[in-house]
Amino acid sequence: MASRPVEIGPAGLHSARAIECIRLARGLTQHQLAAHCTALGRPMTNTALSRTERARRRCDIDDLVTIAAALRIAPVALLPLWAAHGPVSHFGGTLDDIQGALLG
Repeated sequence: MASRPVEIGPAGLHSARAIECIRLARGLTQHQLAAHCTALGRPMTNTALSRTERARRRCDIDDLVTIAAALRIAPVALLPLWAAHGPVSHFGGTLDDIQGALLG
């Protein structure tokens, strides 16, 4: 039985748009960014990057971290700001508090 792909949600759509916007602001082509990712040890084709930017391919955490490194930004810059109006807001803590709670 074939499984249906999981739909890309709002956070994934935001990240896809952020990757493209930052790539363009840096003056990089998809080929160049994919080559930077590959040089960092995470092989990526421009086709995979294109599909990620168009939200046709899910971006896993390893891809996200590598793309951020290739763009010379923190991975969090590619994520939506949930603290203002999302799942993290009920926690009531800073990012350090959240990290401490997650890591123990």
